[in-house]
Amino acid sequence: MTKSVFVAASLFLSAVLVAALASLLMWQPLAFAETDVVAITERIIDPGVQRWGFVTAAAATAIGSLGAAYAVATIGAAAVGALTEKPELFGRVVILVGLAEGIAIYGLIVSVLILNRL
Repeated sequence: MTKSVFVAASLFLSAVLVAALASLLMWQPLAFAETDVVAITERIIDPGVQRWGFVTAAAATAIGSLGAAYAVATIGAAAVGALTEKPELFGRVVILVGLAEGIAIYGLIVSVLILNRL
C-alpha cells in the first residue's frame, strides 16, 4: 500500500513540475515582450504554433521521464533482489539500470530537437 502511494505521489509531483515548466516556456515571450516579439515577427512564426511546439517539447520530456522512472523502478527492484542472491552481478545490473535511464535522455533529446525547430 505504501509503495503505490509513493509511486502515485511521485507521478503527481513530476506532472506538476512538468506543467510548471511548460507554462514557463509558453509564457516566456510575454515576459520579454520587447525583444522576443520583434524576433517572432522577423521569423514570421504564429504564436499558437510556437505554443504548441513548447507543449510538445514538454510532453516529450515528461513522457520520456515517466517511462524512465517506471523502467528504473521495475529494473531497480529486480536488480536489488538479484544482488542479494549473487553480488557478483553488480556490473550487469548497473548496465541494465543505465539503459533504462537512457529513455529519459532520449525524451530530452527529442524536446531539444523540437525547440531548435521553433
